[in-house]
Amino acid sequence: MTGPAALPEPSAVDTHCHLFLLDEEPADVLAAAREAGVGRVVCVGIDPASSRRSLELAESFRGVFATAGVHPHTASEFDREAGSVVEELLAHPTVVGVGETGLDYYRKLSPVEDQRRVFRSHIALSRETAKPLVVHVREAWADALSILEEERAERVVLHCFSGDAAVVAEATRRGYFVSFAGNVTYPNAEGLRESARSVDAGHLLVETDSPFLTPQPVRGRPNSPAHLLATLSVLADERGLDLDQMVASTTRAAVSAFPLIR
Repeated sequence: MTGPAALPEPSAVDTHCHLFLLDEEPADVLAAAREAGVGRVVCVGIDPASSRRSLELAESFRGVFATAGVHPHTASEFDREAGSVVEELLAHPTVVGVGETGLDYYRKLSPVEDQRRVFRSHIALSRETAKPLVVHVREAWADALSILEEERAERVVLHCFSGDAAVVAEATRRGYFVSFAGNVTYPNAEGLRESARSVDAGHLLVETDSPFLTPQPVRGRPNSPAHLLATLSVLADERGLDLDQMVASTTRAAVSAFPLIR
């Protein structure tokens, strides 16, 4: 007598979330994600403490991976001690990326010069460790692209993409990965959806950036990795694919972007 067929392993990859900022217990968040079809998540550090916590979570839960870095909002706090912590964490094989780092000229919570200094430092760490660079850019595309080129950044993930088709074209020319979050689902985000249509399949990623940017169908509550499929559904419609095809394509791209999650 044959038993019931095994359920397929969840295969979608949330390439950028912040489990340490969620109110729910990580075990409950991850169980809900798996039930929704999300099998792997990249928990992204934003400072030394959260980077350490991300690694703790990665060591505690199957399918969780960490990054280590300092967000541009707190770039002015990136001193020798913080740099040493980030370097130490990057030596761990479950820490799969450098960042998030980058430039944010919208809020400017750290002086621009500090942001640029720290961004360059993280690019150097990415090149030294051969781990991908997770980049935050808000209203700073010209400077960000210039610094990435000057510092010869190699494997680059443009997280929570907010650029236009011209930025997509330049990112494509350089071989960067472009990641879309829940804001691509918002009614006023047609320009962002146009950008998502123009990214080549091999470099298109999807993320939640949870607890931020909850997709439109569940907007009004904190975001969570379980909501990734709502964003994938919109991307599938925009690109003329069914949901399974979209999951398969973005999962292949995620493994290409973050080889250590395979």
